Amino acid sequence: MNILRSLFVIAIIATILSIPEIALAQQANDPGNISNTSQDNSQTTPPNNSKPTSQKVEEPTNSHFKSQAVNQALGQQSEPARRVPAFIDSPPFPSGEHLIGGTSPIGAPDTSNYDYFLMKTLSRTPAGDFLKKHRIKIYGWADVGGNVSSSTHNNFPAAYPVFSNRVDLDQVVLNIERIPDTVQTDHPDWGFRVSNFYGIDYRFTTAKGYFSNQLLKKNRQYGYDPILFYFDYYLPKIGKGTNIRVGRFLSIPDIEAQLAPDNYTYTHSLLYSYDIYTQTGAVVSTKLNNQWTVQGGLSVGNDIAPWNHGVKPTGLAGLQWISKNNKDSIYLVADSINNGRYAYNNVQQYNATWSHKFNERIHTRTEALYMWERDVPASKLPTGICSGSSCFINEWAIVNYLLFKLSKKNFLTIRNEYMNDIQGQRTGYATSYSSHGIGLTHWFTSWLGFRPEFRYEHSYDRPAYNNGTRQNQFMFATDLIVRF
Repeated sequence: MNILRSLFVIAIIATILSIPEIALAQQANDPGNISNTSQDNSQTTPPNNSKPTSQKVEEPTNSHFKSQAVNQALGQQSEPARRVPAFIDSPPFPSGEHLIGGTSPIGAPDTSNYDYFLMKTLSRTPAGDFLKKHRIKIYGWADVGGNVSSSTHNNFPAAYPVFSNRVDLDQVVLNIERIPDTVQTDHPDWGFRVSNFYGIDYRFTTAKGYFSNQLLKKNRQYGYDPILFYFDYYLPKIGKGTNIRVGRFLSIPDIEAQLAPDNYTYTHSLLYSYDIYTQTGAVVSTKLNNQWTVQGGLSVGNDIAPWNHGVKPTGLAGLQWISKNNKDSIYLVADSINNGRYAYNNVQQYNATWSHKFNERIHTRTEALYMWERDVPASKLPTGICSGSSCFINEWAIVNYLLFKLSKKNFLTIRNEYMNDIQGQRTGYATSYSSHGIGLTHWFTSWLGFRPEFRYEHSYDRPAYNNGTRQNQFMFATDLIVRF
């Protein structure tokens, strides 16, 4: 408990210290500007300036982030964007682009800034010249978090901090990445990403067959997951640009992502916590124009390796629409399409996400999900749910994020959601849930972030929290992200 008290005190002090900075930035129209270069994103986002410009923009002298000129010196792309302006500002938000998975945003230049410890160190060696010439980045982060909870056994089904009243190393991630140049239309280009993932969060990202015995058989609290390894090939002459991604990639829908810096808050929604995480296969994304992008693909199933027993040829399809005024977008995804018969995590999943920007400081994102699976053995469901030897199961959920930009370093998040795990196949309890949270994200520097939040949730039909003994749960949680 001494550790927990220390964590709580540190979180409160850090929050209080950030309040004067937020107020000063608002009163002086954000004098402590951080230039609008994007942060790393699971979908590899480009620079997120709210307005495109071909002119050189000088960086404020007190900026914590590198300017576009510095990024160009590091070997980044410098062409003007070939897409609508970014949806929102990043920083402070994790990404400024309209939601789309399975590809880097086509037509957007890669001026993302990963000039942290590793790249700075490598830039002073012969390897730095090679990396710059070939636009390869090596970067990562460590995320440490903790919580104080009303539950004493665990926080399940809340995620990711599933263990209550303790501090954990959530994830340490090392990425090696090259993003294809999708702005130019003269020639094909290529890219790749390899992400190595270690920490307690591997319990959620593990796919059967990728070192999965450490969880599925040994139930280790900490583990390793090769969460991403894919190759991108960009073809500029198909539509307004087409990207082909082959390998293990993140499931393409969702507001949230498995990687800590890519999320609005430290904890995750229930909707996200129990849907598909990664797939191994191929996805093709074609930009038709600035309003429409279509996607199609094929995988070996959900959260499973190609060589493992239980693979199912599985289709996926996506459609993105962006309004001409750039204030709205809709992203529709059928993420898992096959016969739906019971196999390892063979749920059929459909997502719809609407994003809307009220003004330059306030935006919202709402996601709805429906999943189903048939012929699920009664032994895989809570007792008494299935009257025969097998059952049809389904669940649905909806989550809303309301975001307020407070300054170039801070934003406030309000999240509300409802989920109905009708037969209890996802959480182990046949009940509906609601969850409500409010959180602050503060970036002390470009490489150090802090995300305190308060969260309350309720299960309506039966106790689902604290090992099925309570219907309510309160939690204060916070984490610290260190980029390198």
